[in-house]
Amino acid sequence: MFKDNWIQALAELEQKGEPCVLVTVVEHKGSTPRDSGTKMLVTEQGCHATIGGGHLEYKALELARDMLARGEQQMKVERFNLGASLGQCCGGMATIMLEPVVRPRHHLVLFGAGHVAKALVHIVATLPFRITWIDERAEEFPAELPAGVTRVVSEDPVDEVDDQPAGSFYLVMTHNHQLDLELCARILKRNDARYFGVIGSRTKRKRFDYRLRERGFDDAALARMICPIGLAEVAGKHPAEIAVSVAGQLIAAYQAEPVPMTAAAPAAAHTL
Repeated sequence: MFKDNWIQALAELEQKGEPCVLVTVVEHKGSTPRDSGTKMLVTEQGCHATIGGGHLEYKALELARDMLARGEQQMKVERFNLGASLGQCCGGMATIMLEPVVRPRHHLVLFGAGHVAKALVHIVATLPFRITWIDERAEEFPAELPAGVTRVVSEDPVDEVDDQPAGSFYLVMTHNHQLDLELCARILKRNDARYFGVIGSRTKRKRFDYRLRERGFDDAALARMICPIGLAEVAGKHPAEIAVSVAGQLIAAYQAEPVPMTAAAPAAAHTL
């Protein structure tokens, strides 16, 4: 019996922000492995459900994964004769539609669950991000989280840095300056952040630069750390104002070329 479990899988992939392609048999004539309306969900590494197996499914997987590799967002329609040339003996004809259905998301790792972080999460969750939100204090997280946000309560947030995927965005805004410093050192050591911001004043920036240099980080490494964070044009101190400003900077980062940021942002007024 065919296991058509693609609907649940699609919901899970949407939650994780993992790109996928929905393959649908939109027309069939004669003898074919599956009828019109049959669907299969394809990810970079796996698939859910089936359009019947055999070389038709192999070709569909190949086409879908090529679309994922290229980041294509436009639907495609392909027609196949299921004869000897395709390695199948059905003798019918099948037309399939390949439709990207989950938009790729950037990954934001947010350390700290204070007032600014709470305001920021609700904004960033509406953008093409999935968010890993980390704090030591379970009671600081709201009871309900927006879609795409994963709460992590960790006794040692610094250790969580090593488990994040390459090319992540990082925001450090905890309640503890020493913890902020340790997080900065671990993130800089990875040397693969697409964006790395730390909430704080210019004074905090100077202090952190000095202490990080003592640990062996050079000017090039420190230039990857943005502190203060946010757009210079937005100078408000209300948590919502800071959140909007920082969200604007995140948008600018993901709309730029997909390379690590190598220069500090213009000085902003968002401090902690």
